Amino acid sequence: MAARGHVQDPNDRRLRPIYDYLDNGNNKMAIQQADKLLKKHKDLHCAKVLKAIGLQRTGKQDEAFSLAQEVATLEPTDDNSLQALTILYREMHRPELVTKLYEAAVKKVPLSEEYHSHLFMAYARVGEYKKMQQAGMALYKTVPKNPYYFWSVMSLVMQAISAQDEKLAQTMFLPLAERMVEKMVKEEKIEAEAEVQLYFMILERLGKYVEALDMVRGPLGEKLTSELQSRENKCMMMYQRLQLWPECNALSYKLLLKNPDEWQFYLSYFDSLFHLMDKSWSPPNEEEHCVEGPVQTTVAEAVKFVVDRMEEEDKKDSRPLRGPYMACLELIHRLRQRGCPDEEELGDPLELMLQFFGKFGDKPCCITDLKIYLHLLPPEQHTQFRNRLGELVPLGEVGEDGFGFPGDTKALQRHLCVCQLSRVLGLQHTLDTEGKLCLITELKAHYHYGLQFGKSCLKTELQFSDTYCLMVAHVYIDLWTETGDENMLWQCLGVLEEGLSYSPSNAQFKLLLLLLFCRLGAFQPVVDLYSSLDAKHVQHDTIGYLLTRYAGSLGQFAAASQSYNFSLRFFHSNQKDTSEYIIQAYKYGAFEKIPEFIAFRTRLNQSLHFAQVRTERMLLDLYTEADITSSLEESVKAMGLCPEEDDIPWDNMRDNRDLTVLFSWDPKDRELTEEHRRLSLEEESVWLKVRSLTLRLLASLALLRHAPSSRNSDKTNENGVSAKSSTLQTLLSQLDLTLQTAAQITEKQTQYPFLGPPSSRLASALSSGSCHCQASALQLSLTLQELETTGLGKMRDVDFRTTGLQPSVHLQKCKGEVLEMKNSRLMTQPSLLETLVFFVETVCVVLWVASYSASVLRPLKSSLQKKKKKTKDSSTPVVLSGFQEWTGSLQGIVTQALDHVKGQEASLAALKLAALTLGVGHAQTQEECGFTRAAMDKVQTSYLGSLQELGDLLRKRADSLKSLKF
Repeated sequence: MAARGHVQDPNDRRLRPIYDYLDNGNNKMAIQQADKLLKKHKDLHCAKVLKAIGLQRTGKQDEAFSLAQEVATLEPTDDNSLQALTILYREMHRPELVTKLYEAAVKKVPLSEEYHSHLFMAYARVGEYKKMQQAGMALYKTVPKNPYYFWSVMSLVMQAISAQDEKLAQTMFLPLAERMVEKMVKEEKIEAEAEVQLYFMILERLGKYVEALDMVRGPLGEKLTSELQSRENKCMMMYQRLQLWPECNALSYKLLLKNPDEWQFYLSYFDSLFHLMDKSWSPPNEEEHCVEGPVQTTVAEAVKFVVDRMEEEDKKDSRPLRGPYMACLELIHRLRQRGCPDEEELGDPLELMLQFFGKFGDKPCCITDLKIYLHLLPPEQHTQFRNRLGELVPLGEVGEDGFGFPGDTKALQRHLCVCQLSRVLGLQHTLDTEGKLCLITELKAHYHYGLQFGKSCLKTELQFSDTYCLMVAHVYIDLWTETGDENMLWQCLGVLEEGLSYSPSNAQFKLLLLLLFCRLGAFQPVVDLYSSLDAKHVQHDTIGYLLTRYAGSLGQFAAASQSYNFSLRFFHSNQKDTSEYIIQAYKYGAFEKIPEFIAFRTRLNQSLHFAQVRTERMLLDLYTEADITSSLEESVKAMGLCPEEDDIPWDNMRDNRDLTVLFSWDPKDRELTEEHRRLSLEEESVWLKVRSLTLRLLASLALLRHAPSSRNSDKTNENGVSAKSSTLQTLLSQLDLTLQTAAQITEKQTQYPFLGPPSSRLASALSSGSCHCQASALQLSLTLQELETTGLGKMRDVDFRTTGLQPSVHLQKCKGEVLEMKNSRLMTQPSLLETLVFFVETVCVVLWVASYSASVLRPLKSSLQKKKKKTKDSSTPVVLSGFQEWTGSLQGIVTQALDHVKGQEASLAALKLAALTLGVGHAQTQEECGFTRAAMDKVQTSYLGSLQELGDLLRKRADSLKSLKF
């Protein structure tokens, strides 16, 4: 909270200690100080609001709100009270109340620039664009300053952008905004660049590209100075929109003569050239070609232009620019696409790439530049290209180990580039197992040798040879996926752990370790790895999936809860943060950024990852807390779950995952494709649908348990029971359809690249049988609810013994050793952990259904006992005995599961990893063995932690089962 710098009246001095306490987080003392002050000065409204802030921060929201409303109803106009109330309402996530405050303040003090300004910003926080427009104009009339006028204009543009009716935007809002700006232009009142930018934005959105172009070229365009070549870029954009290819070509040509390294201008130059060729455009005989100057219309001219640029770079004494050399390869690529023979005039692609490598091979960007154009080389030239690249790398004399090493970091970077290109060309993938092991030995030797160049590096800096280590890991992964030898995976983990010890800030090491530990089912080490990445802001959406995909599925429930919080904290603060960005954009006239911020907020609200994390978090809370710390009904109520409402934007779902965050040098046929992305999104969406429906069904079940009994009542609909059962029926039907779709998707058995998207939990959920078991259990609750109205007669048809968990089917699939030693090798079966988690989730669902069943049967049993006393009938209805048998069998299943978990824990704890033989096919140093053992220890410890948490949850569920007997 900003400290008050001015002391204009005694009240400021009196309030100062309360501000200080709040700023220091001492909320209780702030409340006490406010109470003391209010005893002496009952009418000091700000003290009351500051007390409310203290109450809000100590969790007493209702008390804080009522106190704030006492002050708000008085419609205060003092700055202290208004600012304090603004802070409080923001913390309460009630920004709409701030608008009412300042509406009242503006009415009382109509000439206050400050209050008008605050009112405008309050409307901006809640997106009230029409009111913003009115507030902006009222402010301009009060204080005629240009920025205020253009706030109003921008608010009109925002009404157009947010309007669902595009026709309304084009015929009313945007033309009105245009007229407002034109008025200022005619009166020559345009002062700032922001105002010109806004005018350009309006014309562009109206499709008035000619007018926009004239404006940029005219005197107003001279104000566009904040960005380099801002005016030229806008002209280029309009030329492309208007398909004025001569102007586009001439401008690109002119700009490239000034700066031959501007890649975007090469692309517009080539685009316009080929458009002109396709249209057979020819320049007029006597006049100028166009307003931008001479136009080039033939391939010969383009070839000469590019060659001239390269020759100029060759003549330079200083470092050459990459642009012209890449432009040459780009032109060959485009000419080849068109089947044009002129490409030969530019030279042989292989020679040109060797030339490029000779000039830029010591730069990390060399690999990414050349990778784009490797398709220009025929496969038979790949080996020749690699060998000739090797000749350009200065390595020292070959030592005892058979390798020559670079003498400096530039030579090291060149050698690295050759290794990377070799992998991209697929030459590493064609090696046999022995060849790959030899390659690993060579890359390791280069890695360890290169560490000497980074001895003086800070911990936050990367080692020069880190990429060798990463490539070693990739070759190990190749061997593991091809041979199934898990030793390769353990050694891969060891190599990455070693790399991280020398380069603690290497994000790629952490990401790959994170992925491998998750694939092994070890979630415990992953949380710290992700935390050390220090993911910032939007990265929680783009790379958060690497963590949250495995969070709930491996039994580490506490760590999973923490992981979901990582992501949710960002998403929940997004709305508030984005509002602040928008306000700052208005203040500083960055109008073109405002639609971007709005689009950004929408993109995050529609994020697949956000919907997944929110759903999984609520399910996790139910599985670990409901009917343990509080009842299912209370848990559902606390979450604010409403089964009738589906707040996931299925039709506008955005896949914001960065699926290429892990470096990959795989050849094109092994890369992630658009089809992979599409299938992954489809799979994740269906799995989210299954989980979302499960959550809503559990909420429906909670409402059924909470609903009053409807027996002997004609007013079934009035008490809502019928409506609730109809919601349950609808959701069950939707779940059934979704599970059918899910089965069709899993039949495809889509295999993604190892470094691509992780497969969803869909296949393992279906194969474990948990989805269908949960669905049948929930169907039972619906049947019971429908039969409840008819009494015990119809209940006789319910057979509990055929419902619920089937020991032979579900528990059997969890059997087996998660981690075991075979022939001094360590073997894992992480799928068993995931199956066990599904088993535990299913136990929870079935127990809630059993609990509901008991609540239905108890009153029936008591009424039956009364009848028995009268009729002296000693027989027990099948439905009651069946229920008792069913709960007994459930108890037996949970006991078996607990025994299985205990057995797993015991065998895991007994494993002595020190007895393992490490290093297969090639030698490992003692240090490398140490890192591999450390990785193995992390996996073992994580498995033990998972089993302990699963065991604890099962024990709690076993206790709640005992309470069901009656």
